[in-house]
Parts: sequence; structure tokens; C-alpha cells
Amino acid sequence: MHKGASLGLSAAVMVTAGYGLFAASAWPWKAALFPLVIGIPLFALAAAEALWTLFGRAAAKSDIEVALTTEPAARRRILVVVAWILGFFAAVVLLGFPIAVPLFLFLYLKLQGGEGWVISIAVTVAVTAAFYGLFDRLLHLPFPAGWLFAWLGPA
Repeated sequence: MHKGASLGLSAAVMVTAGYGLFAASAWPWKAALFPLVIGIPLFALAAAEALWTLFGRAAAKSDIEVALTTEPAARRRILVVVAWILGFFAAVVLLGFPIAVPLFLFLYLKLQGGEGWVISIAVTVAVTAAFYGLFDRLLHLPFPAGWLFAWLGPA
């Protein structure tokens, strides 16, 4: 990443984290706890990155940068990863988290990972159980329905 881009990203993260910390300071303690726990280290790490960018030695091109400029296969692999990430985001928006997480995990293990049926199903069931156990049963976090279910309405 170019020095200016890295510095700009660090500054943007610092401003965002700083605003979050400022806004959370007026909230009740329980409501402000999460933004403070996340915002303080985020701000500190972004500040460290900005200082490193300003005063650190110029880094040589990374292996990824070299591969991207010389290997078409590396570009293809990166595009595949980006497609999986965008597919997951689309599944979350259209189907909601409770359906998108196990569906994505199973499809990724089966199609991209090349795992067998037993491993794919076992890992998907275990992760889905942990997902529901943590977010639904323990934390009682409601997940909104995906857009498809909102559009179709109650059956």
C-alpha cells in the first residue's frame, strides 16, 4: 500500500474511532462499554500505524504485491476470495444470518475446500450449534429476517 493511502486509512480509522469514543462517553456505562472496549484499542492501533507510516522505514514490495503484478493465477485466486466474501454478504442480506452462516460454511467447505460430505456436514452442524448457542440462547440477539423473507411476508 502506498504511504499516502496507508496514512489516509489510518487517519480515517482514528477519526471514526475517536467519534465513537466521544459519542459513547455520554451514554450510560453499560451501553458505552462495548464501544469503549473496541474503540480505545482501535484508535491506539490506528495511531501506531500512522506513526509507523510517517517515521518507519519504507517497506519493500510484499510477496502479494509482486505476485499480483506478475502472476495471473494470483489475481484469479484473489477474485475467487472476493467473490466468496461478496456472496456471503449477499446471502446475509437476502436470507439473514441464521440461514446464511450454515449455508455459506457448507458451500465453502464443499465447493472451495473440497472437503467430503461427512466433514462438511459435521463442521457445519458444529458451527451452527455454536452460533445459535452463543448468539440466540446466551446473548439473546435477534437477527432480522433477510430481505427475501421480508418481501415474501409471513406465510
